[in-house]
Amino acid sequence: MEKLALLSVSDKRGLVEFATPLVKQHGYRLLSTGGTAKLLAGAGLPVTEVSQHTGFPEIMEGRVKTLHPKIHGGLLCRRDKPDHLAQAQKNDIALIDLVVVNLYPFEQTVARPHVEFEEAIENIDIGGPSMLRSAAKNHQDVTVICDPADYDAALAAFAEPRKLAELRRKLALKVFQRTGAYDTAIAKYLEGQQAEPDLEALSGFPTTYSLALKKAQSLRYGENPHQKAALYGTFHEHFSQLQGKELSYNNILDITSATYLIGEFERPTVAILKHTNPCGVASADTLIEAWHKAYATDRQAPFGGIIVVNQTLGLDLAEQIKDIFTEVIIAPRFSDEALAIFARKKNLRLMIAKEGIGADALQEVRSVIGGVLVQDRDRSMEKVAGCKVVTKREPTTDEWASMLFGWKVGKHVKSNSIVYCRGEQTLGIGAGQMARVDSSRIAVWKAGEAKLDLKGSIVASEALFPFADGLIAAADAGATCAIQPGGSMRDEEVIKAADERGMAMVFTGVRHFKH
Repeated sequence: MEKLALLSVSDKRGLVEFATPLVKQHGYRLLSTGGTAKLLAGAGLPVTEVSQHTGFPEIMEGRVKTLHPKIHGGLLCRRDKPDHLAQAQKNDIALIDLVVVNLYPFEQTVARPHVEFEEAIENIDIGGPSMLRSAAKNHQDVTVICDPADYDAALAAFAEPRKLAELRRKLALKVFQRTGAYDTAIAKYLEGQQAEPDLEALSGFPTTYSLALKKAQSLRYGENPHQKAALYGTFHEHFSQLQGKELSYNNILDITSATYLIGEFERPTVAILKHTNPCGVASADTLIEAWHKAYATDRQAPFGGIIVVNQTLGLDLAEQIKDIFTEVIIAPRFSDEALAIFARKKNLRLMIAKEGIGADALQEVRSVIGGVLVQDRDRSMEKVAGCKVVTKREPTTDEWASMLFGWKVGKHVKSNSIVYCRGEQTLGIGAGQMARVDSSRIAVWKAGEAKLDLKGSIVASEALFPFADGLIAAADAGATCAIQPGGSMRDEEVIKAADERGMAMVFTGVRHFKH
């Protein structure tokens, strides 16, 4: 009995090389459509057009060509059921044993700027997903391939039939993953194209939330060695790894936090992070000056941490950080001299953060019991005009600049967070404490450990001071100015404490919790 293979692909990579042994070694007769049929015929392979096989022409500009009982009957007929086989014979339906289909490039089409709606709609594949799903449903009898990467595995399985059943099940799973992701992409595009705006959908929060991401890589483990983990999505499109060990789960979290943080600053800036928390940040006229100030904040925590910069990392900075044990260094570019220095540390991961990575468009998704939480990323950053001075004393020009710098840093520190700054340099950072006053005490202690004087500093609190104790602790440490959201039932007590100590304080009206 002849074996039929139906090949109809948009991505034609490797197709001729795959189809040739199908015909010459494995005895398949080829069915195909349009450009795929022309490609195969041009390679000297015998191929039958689907319209000739079905006896029905392609119609409606090719919208209807494979949607036919002779196609889907040939795919869905169960070979172990005599009545199926009898009906196929009665209706002159030849059985199709292999389907190779990949879909119209809908995702790539709608990703192009200013794509017309009509073009997007025409790139919604109907026949392709239908054939894939029919073949995948009947995978006990039909081999189905939706990815050119699987051609070699299929040819190997044809040579060793005992392996074919296991491969067919894997390929069927891949089909339903692909068609599910394809439908999700279409739904998301159409949600954004509503003629009558669905405010919930257009805000990015549709009634049904779908997430379909391709596996980018398996990870050695998760946060801890006993946890399994994998990375999904397009992370590697936003970063290039120049050297070093494979990224870990924790590395990826740290890189994400570091990239968001450094994106707040325009002047040459260095940030050092540990466990996603900043432990030293500074801006200056040069990166090397910023490094010295950032590193001065805490010379212990950077061990095994992350360093990120927003300008080309050159020889001078590489010389300074080469002997510090660092997991990852991130920069928009590295000079050749810097790369030569870091090349001696084979395990050090060097990452280039590509320009225009689109991080501002991302939403944050976190798993919870029974589902996920989805929110817009916190992109708000207040300016002087949006802040209200609530004390008798106005901040000085220098205090304003320092407050806004500290406010940017504090936004990226786990709550409860307290950040002490002077100029564009962090002096002490307290993160993640249950009581805000304890965060302040830790920040003061860290500054003392680093031998940094807090006299004349500013203190930034990402959320309100619920009591006056946190502000008083800051004043006692030497802070002369505070920036916080305000909104506490005891705001008046906090303001009074600031006035009694000659401090200036501003309310932003916006908080930046980070859980």
